[in-house]
Amino acid sequence: MKTALELTGIHKSFDGFAALTDAHFRASWGEVHALLGENGAGKSSLMNIAAGLYAAEAGTLRVDDNTVRFSGPRDAARARIGMVHQHFRLVRSFTVAQNVLLTAPAAEGFESHRKRLRRIEAAIREQAQALGFDIDPAQRVDRLSVAEQQRVEILKVLLAGARILILDEPTAVLTDSEAERLLSTVQALARRGAAVVLVTHKMADVKRHADRVTVMRGGRTVATVDPKQMPVAELVRLTVGESITAPAAGSTRATPGPVRLAVRGLRSPALQGRRVLDSIDLELRAGEIYGLAGVGGNGQGELAGAIMGMADDAEGEIALEGHGDLLRTPAPARRALGLAAIPADRYGLALAGGLSVAENYGIGQVHSGRYGPAWRLKRRAMDADARAAVAAFDVQGARSVAQKAALLSGGNAQKLVLAREFGKSPRLVLAHSPSRGLDVRAGADVHARLRAARDAGAAVLLISEDLDEVLALADRVGVMTRGRIVAEFAQPADRQAIGQAMVDHG
Repeated sequence: MKTALELTGIHKSFDGFAALTDAHFRASWGEVHALLGENGAGKSSLMNIAAGLYAAEAGTLRVDDNTVRFSGPRDAARARIGMVHQHFRLVRSFTVAQNVLLTAPAAEGFESHRKRLRRIEAAIREQAQALGFDIDPAQRVDRLSVAEQQRVEILKVLLAGARILILDEPTAVLTDSEAERLLSTVQALARRGAAVVLVTHKMADVKRHADRVTVMRGGRTVATVDPKQMPVAELVRLTVGESITAPAAGSTRATPGPVRLAVRGLRSPALQGRRVLDSIDLELRAGEIYGLAGVGGNGQGELAGAIMGMADDAEGEIALEGHGDLLRTPAPARRALGLAAIPADRYGLALAGGLSVAENYGIGQVHSGRYGPAWRLKRRAMDADARAAVAAFDVQGARSVAQKAALLSGGNAQKLVLAREFGKSPRLVLAHSPSRGLDVRAGADVHARLRAARDAGAAVLLISEDLDEVLALADRVGVMTRGRIVAEFAQPADRQAIGQAMVDHG
């Protein structure tokens, strides 16, 4: 078959971190080509290059067998490439037709806005009928379900002229029946001559709907195979790595202590028939690291937020040893009880980039009164403590504790977070993707700090989409999918068994 889209030898880095290293991909007209891999494998980055959102640092991009160079998404749209992102790009207060109008090509000659809008509404009805979508062009987007919004995104790129359709994790937020209907629709599009790229982590979607699958791991292309001819176990092995038994990080240590944190029946309100957290049960013991593996978007962030005290509408129980249920306890009070938190978004949730290094360090003690009242802080004491912490945790790049935290590199920003959170010998540590985006040295330092906290008697909950990180650190491993913990493994744990649990329930 003739090639529709081809990327060869693609390299891309962000802030010195290599996201893609010599990546390759080729999709043909008339096929559904799945791009499979764990979160962080480079799938979305590679397709963002194809869609003109990122520029590759090296490599070649070909469309319909012609070499092209995109300066932005408009160039990709002119090449008839359309991408439906995992996080929809719709103006929620606009109607369906108004959203489609934003990207639809203009008619030749003069056309009034009202006439153009009527033309777009007619085109939406015609295209929706052809695809089997039930969409009212006059309906506001914020009144549509998630599945309906996704259909609007697909209509938007098709009516903009796309013949190469890239769908990034299209079934992540859909029910099983919605996902089946969507994938059957895009499969029919491919049969009519389009090229469909299905970016996914779900084996069932690949096996049922893909003609070929390219597997990525660690920013590299691992293989391109026929999914119908390859057993699921082999696809899992290609996706998560060799099926080997990883050494247990805590195998030579003493038996963990009593239950430090017990989460029981934790759930979030139902939205459109689904709960992001769906009756979570979890026990963390003193002196252990519990690693929670899983593909992002399955409730991990919401679980972290609930434990940190950022989910006012959660139901269930979060019981801390010696203090009872903390579900309605404010976040500052939880910190006073010994909770240390390393959130996934270090710049959005852990640090205030516009404040100084000293202020970011000292804010963790403001509620304790260590630096006096909030309206008259003892700046000298705060600066002295910050300097000591910067030295103890090797926070490099801080020329002065008066320097803004935003000027620190990712690794050193994370070290500052660790210095603040571990400065009081925490009883409970919540670490969500703690080494994401860090280089090898900085990541190793983060891991050493987590182990040290565990060895000092803390209970550590490690939430990570990096299976290597989980296996390297965890004393026990859980797998989270669709808002539930669906499996648990004692160390030493088999990597392939964990990977299978992740995809079996996806």
